Amino acid sequence: MTAIDPRLAVNASAVGGAVDMTHGAGGRAMADLIRDVFHKHLANDYLAQGNDGALLGKVSGRLVMATDAHVISPLFFPGGDIGALAVHGTVNDVAMMGARPLWLSASFVLEEGFSLAALERIVVSMALVAREAGVPIVTGDTKVVEKGKGDGVFISTTGIGVVADETDVSGSNARPGNAILVSGTMGDHGVAILSKRENLDFETEIVSDSQPLHELVAAMLACTPGIRVLRDPTRGGLSATLNEIARQSKAGMVIREAAVPVKPEVAAACELLGLDPLNIANEGKLVAICDTADAEALLAAMQAHPKGRDAAIIGEAVADDHALVRMHTRLGGMRIVDWIAGEQLPRIC
Repeated sequence: MTAIDPRLAVNASAVGGAVDMTHGAGGRAMADLIRDVFHKHLANDYLAQGNDGALLGKVSGRLVMATDAHVISPLFFPGGDIGALAVHGTVNDVAMMGARPLWLSASFVLEEGFSLAALERIVVSMALVAREAGVPIVTGDTKVVEKGKGDGVFISTTGIGVVADETDVSGSNARPGNAILVSGTMGDHGVAILSKRENLDFETEIVSDSQPLHELVAAMLACTPGIRVLRDPTRGGLSATLNEIARQSKAGMVIREAAVPVKPEVAAACELLGLDPLNIANEGKLVAICDTADAEALLAAMQAHPKGRDAAIIGEAVADDHALVRMHTRLGGMRIVDWIAGEQLPRIC
């Protein structure tokens, strides 16, 4: 388990004991858990309404909604934990629609016997990153399952955001000749999880890239309102994401291996373990596709933002009746970048 972020230690009250079935029974124990852990740390005016849902404010623009379930082992890892991941993942899913995230909901499935102190640490982490992102958790739910029928804690989050009428971002919008960009290095999250799971020691600790990307997206859209595609390459990594976009848009993709940014320590870990960085999950990076004429300006805007310093143009969309993803290798050849057949790293996000 990674060291506790000092900000979390200050805010948590180190609740003792463990989750039991009464915490999900709808009685006093459940009410106490909600008050002493969830409402205490996630407090905001929407939660304070005390209803089964949240009455939200009026918005101007089109609504976007995204939902995600988060299961990961270990729950705490270098650079984050399941709570921060749940917030970041759904904020980013909303942002990839070109939208500004406004509100989140969170649902917890807890296993009987799970440490209440660990639960509070997770909730405090969620509260911290939600406030830093400016996206409050406004409603939620808690269920408890018998010991052996869960894995500590599962978290499902739903996000609502608003997108401007003139913004049109979709995986179906890629066209031959468009440029493909990424916001940073690939594979950091998956390798960070694997290193902790397998107790691997590297000279430099590999840290998850889990982070919210909505402010980066806003800066990108301010520079290039005509961005065609945004997508975060989570499970399945860059290879799965490009194949998804190719299938949606019916266009091929050609990338250059030498242009794809990968940290040396991540590349070394992947080589050691026989993994391909293109297939490894990321939780704080995005793929953008835009008109070629806009690519250099968009790249400059991304690199000027703290969360896009390592951004790069990695390839282009091409006409291809088979909508294949291909890569120019460092050795001068060309290979197909296909979907992975199975799951390289289970329980990754």
